Amino acid sequence: MTRPPHAEPGARSPEELRERVERTRHEPGDTVQELADRADVKTRAREKAVAVKARAGHKARAWRGRARAQASHVARTVGQKLPEPVRQKGAAAAQGAKGKAAQAEQVWQDKAPQRVRDHRTALLAGAGALVVAVLLLRRPSRG
Repeated sequence: MTRPPHAEPGARSPEELRERVERTRHEPGDTVQELADRADVKTRAREKAVAVKARAGHKARAWRGRARAQASHVARTVGQKLPEPVRQKGAAAAQGAKGKAAQAEQVWQDKAPQRVRDHRTALLAGAGALVVAVLLLRRPSRG
């Protein structure tokens, strides 16, 4: 048989008894809420996706840092092992490429009309879209 709550061992005062009753009232509500949370598959999947995305981002940053460090190390090692004449030729080629790039930029500034220079990005995007459209139209149709 069940005993009345005041006869339970440990219930020494009415205050303690009230606290026990309050805890007992909240326990089923907490259990129901936990079950409802478990049943909400959509939210759990979204939370899992966010967690996986965060982990992937952390790993990607770590790998990127390691890759940069390794590339820097390899470049330093190769630079140290290259014979001096090869290093000089590489430096001269890099300097020549920089010079040609600066020269091309100057020609662009001198010869391109101001309106074209001001809207270069839009013009390049439009030209790219035109090329894609031509390629799509020339593609043989299936069927």
